[in-house]
Amino acid sequence: MAIFELDPVDRIAVAAVGAPGQRQFFLLASGSGRQLTLACEKTQVQALLVRLNQMMAAQGIPAAEHARATSGLVPGEPEWRVGEMGLGYHEARRMFVLVASQAAVAEEEASADDAPSVRFWLSHEQVVAFSKQAETVLTAGRPLCPRCGLPMDPAGHPCPVSNGARPIF
Repeated sequence: MAIFELDPVDRIAVAAVGAPGQRQFFLLASGSGRQLTLACEKTQVQALLVRLNQMMAAQGIPAAEHARATSGLVPGEPEWRVGEMGLGYHEARRMFVLVASQAAVAEEEASADDAPSVRFWLSHEQVVAFSKQAETVLTAGRPLCPRCGLPMDPAGHPCPVSNGARPIF
């Protein structure tokens, strides 16, 4: 398996391309003389942010209140689609490491052992800025229904709560 290292990352960001409800999401990074674009799912970014915020709290890193939410990175042609992401903290280096591995491909093309991965090494400041920037991208989509919490389409929203049942909070 090929493992690429961006150690350290110069910049890292999330980008969304397309109209709300039809957006495609990308993980972008530059470092070690290379710029990388990986296709990913919105839910992967959401899960990454949840875990990232948990880990930042565990390390005593304050929330991203004053971080810049701009990235300056533009998505290119994705090198691959992310299948799995992992997040860790290297105590001795005081750095976070984000690992993104390629999604499974057809059996004829390659085995799972051949799937590439990339390790992004991030400082505390980069993690805070990335968290703020990714949150900005995620919230720029469709508004959420105040009753059920699902995304609302401009053409209408079949709210599951409208059948008379009360939402459970």
